[in-house]
Formats: sequence, C-alpha cells, structure tokens
Amino acid sequence: MNTPGRREIAKMIDHSLLHPTMTDSELAEGILLARQYDVATVCIKPYAVKMAAELLAGSEVKVCTVVGFPHGNSRVDVKVYETERAIEDGAAEIDMVVNTGKVLSEDWSYVSAEIGAVAGITRSRGAILKVIFENDFLPEDRFKIRLCEICNQHQVDFVKTSTGYGFVKQPDGTYAYRGATHHDLKLMRKHADPGVQVKAAGGIRTLEDTLKVRELGVTRIGATATEAILRQIGEDPPDR
Repeated sequence: MNTPGRREIAKMIDHSLLHPTMTDSELAEGILLARQYDVATVCIKPYAVKMAAELLAGSEVKVCTVVGFPHGNSRVDVKVYETERAIEDGAAEIDMVVNTGKVLSEDWSYVSAEIGAVAGITRSRGAILKVIFENDFLPEDRFKIRLCEICNQHQVDFVKTSTGYGFVKQPDGTYAYRGATHHDLKLMRKHADPGVQVKAAGGIRTLEDTLKVRELGVTRIGATATEAILRQIGEDPPDR
C-alpha cells in the first residue's frame, strides 16, 4: 500500500473539538494544532465558532460546527436557526444530526423536510452540509439506505456515520458505541450518489485506520487523534 503524503491525509481530517468538558483554552490549543497541521477543518462546539474563525484567519483550515448535536432532537426551525447563526459566525461546514426517533418511526416525509430545510440554507450560503446518521442507533441497514436516498435527493455534500457520542446501553448496564464500521461505510458509499461524499467518524485513531477507510471510498474523517495520525507519516508538519 502506498501511503499518501501528509497534506493529502491532512485534508481528509476534520479535527474534532466537541467534547462537552473542553475548556476555552483547550479549544484554542486544538485550533492552533489543526492550523499547524493544515487539516481540512476544525469541527468545534457552536459557541466557539467565532473564536475558531479568528484563530484560523489567513489559513486554509475551515471552521466546521454541529447542529442538533449530539442527539438530533431539536425542532426543524431550531436546526435552521443554528445553521444560519453558525454560518454568520464563520462556519464553512455544518454537520447536522438527523432526528433518530423520526428515522426509526419511518416518518420519511419529516426526515426529508428536515434535511431539505438545512440543505437549503447551506446551499444558499455557500456552506458544506454533512448529515450525521448515528448508525449505532439504527438496527437495520434499511434505515441507512433510506437516509442515503433522501440525502441524494437533497444533494447534500456528505453523509456521515456518527457523532462519536451515540452510546448504546449494553446488557450489563454500561454504554458503548462502534462508530464508523467498515460494513456501514461500504453500505453508505454504495447507496450515496457519486457526488455525495462519505465521512467516517468514531474510532478512526491511527494512520492505518485512516488508510483502510480511504480504500472504502471515505474522503473525510472526524478525528481527535489528528496529531498521532499525521506523525505516523514521518514528515515534519508545515510551518503555519
């Protein structure tokens, strides 16, 4: 396997700064690390979009934020407002969580209207939209396939596997999640139109992980282990 160069891998990465306990200083540190490694975006908590835009000014690293995160339960008009405000604050990419309860209810008209409403805003404002399925909550492939079909209909930019926080209760009472499985990535790549890209999030922690999902057709990953992944390539980071 030929390993791509650092820049090619870096531009696959949305550096994730979404953990609820992260302080402002930790967010700023993460933004500057992402700038140093020249990744695709920093995916940051909505209140910190302005800070990220300021710290990334003059770089090629974009600001990404989340809408309806992590459980997707906000009203449609609230998701639309979140999207509008995030773009006004400087976000160039939006990762929106679908309403999982509506998906499992098979209320496809609601789900389509929700995705279409947010897609209309991102398209009119020149922003990128990624739709998060939260696959750990979807017990059958048919739900994921139908979501791909709806995303095709609305010409979203990416379909995305997970938030990284979709924990499912286990028989022993603990919570766990699988994140981006190869099965789901193959399924999403098969059923998403060629113009709809696939983002893998949850469990991508090494260069080997990154290269494996890249072979499956993934063009973007969500990662907290950005520095560890890029250091494995063995090149010095660019001077940013």
